[in-house]
Amino acid sequence: MDIVLLIGGLLLILVGANALTDGAASVAKRFNISSLVIGLTIVAFGTSAPELTVSVVSALKGSSDIAIGNVVARDHSLRAGLNLIIYLRE
Repeated sequence: MDIVLLIGGLLLILVGANALTDGAASVAKRFNISSLVIGLTIVAFGTSAPELTVSVVSALKGSSDIAIGNVVARDHSLRAGLNLIIYLRE
C-alpha cells in the first residue's frame, strides 16, 4: 500500500508542476510580463510552499521545533541567495 501511495504522490507532483508552469506561462503571455519575472516568482513559490505546509502542520500538531527549524533554515537560504545576487551584480 505504501508503494501505491508513493507512486500516486509522485504522479500528482508531476501533474501539478506541469499545470503550474503552463499556467505561469499563460499569465506571462496574457499580461505581457517578462518570462524571467514569472519564472522567478513561480520558483520562489514552488520552493516555499512545501516548507510552509510542513511548518503549519507541525505547529498545529504541537511540534513547534520543526516549524522554528524551517524558519531558521529558510532565513539562511534567503541570505545566501541575496548575497549571491548582490555579488553577481557588482
